Amino acid sequence: MRHLLDHVGPVFRKELLDAVRDRRSLMSALLFPMFAPLMINLLFGSIAAREQRAEDLVFHVQGAAQAPGLMAWIERADHEVVEADGDLFARVRSGELELAVLVDPDYAEDFTDGAPAKVSLIVDGSKNELSPLVRRARRVLGSYGTQISTLRLIARGVSADLRTPVRLEELDIATSQQRSANFLSFIPLFIIMAAFVSGMNVAIDTTAGERERGSLEPLLITPVSRTAIVVGKWLVTVSFASVGIVLVLAGTLFMLQRMSLEDLGIRLDIGVVQVIAILAGTMPLAFLAAGVQLLVSTFARSFKEAQTYVSMLIFIPMIPGMIAAVSSLPNEPWMAAVPSLGQQMLLTRVLGGDDPGLTLFLVAGGSSMLLGLLCVMLTAKLFQHERIVFGVTS
Repeated sequence: MRHLLDHVGPVFRKELLDAVRDRRSLMSALLFPMFAPLMINLLFGSIAAREQRAEDLVFHVQGAAQAPGLMAWIERADHEVVEADGDLFARVRSGELELAVLVDPDYAEDFTDGAPAKVSLIVDGSKNELSPLVRRARRVLGSYGTQISTLRLIARGVSADLRTPVRLEELDIATSQQRSANFLSFIPLFIIMAAFVSGMNVAIDTTAGERERGSLEPLLITPVSRTAIVVGKWLVTVSFASVGIVLVLAGTLFMLQRMSLEDLGIRLDIGVVQVIAILAGTMPLAFLAAGVQLLVSTFARSFKEAQTYVSMLIFIPMIPGMIAAVSSLPNEPWMAAVPSLGQQMLLTRVLGGDDPGLTLFLVAGGSSMLLGLLCVMLTAKLFQHERIVFGVTS
């Protein structure tokens, strides 16, 4: 074991120096950590802008004179009413108007007679960016109808409580931090993906790349064991993956602190303890990602082929994150032993303010590191075969 460790150090330094000098490896390691926070900033900036537009919603109304009470209600809700003419459907369809309100010509007569008075809200449902405005308009118009029906019942001496024979009271047991973590479920996905993306090019270059350049064979004839060589390459790949994880987390936290999350109803309290927990839960995944990428790249016959195979591996850690984005993941203890799935569960709970417990961290980290070490051992075995070393197909 001591002999192995003595040889791993020089191999690690040699591979690290080569990787740092390789611009392609550096760009691969740094591009995603820069891209992920910018993506978060763009996403939440867009959502915040939509919500702000909803606050400044202007009601373009045709037939406003038929419903003076409704117009007054809209203005009391701090929204401007503008008389609109022409074909409202065409104007909304063309994007000239974000939405429009069409008051039925018989509105005043029906309203006076106590019959349902028709008001049409014209929207374009194909434009997702307008959904906050549509929701706001529905609330304003709907609340007016509710208010009028209540006043009519009271005027007839009928209790307004008869309108709601069953009163539904919703009691949400989740904390605001947990609800916010559920909304931000894609953040663990970015951090987990960093483990697979940041060291990807290093893993390919130190195996398939060196074989293409002809520098792998001279390395293998040195008095260093194949296991020490593979471990050295593995640790360099792990280092790049770990740096990527740290940069993505730091960039994400920086972007989130600069945003007004409170305006979106999001409360995210991340301190030093949470940061340490996130790193402790994610770092072991770098060992597995590096091991798998080295193993797959060793099988590949060329650099481009290795790129194709390793790039496909990125979709695997995305699966739990995509599932978490559409439905909540259960907190079953066995999930911690499944790489990527366990990390997604741990990070979601940490962001939600929960304490998963030391056992789950040990299980999640231990399984990832053991599987990564197993991949390293298999790669070292492959380095014993000339067919693999020289990239011979048969």
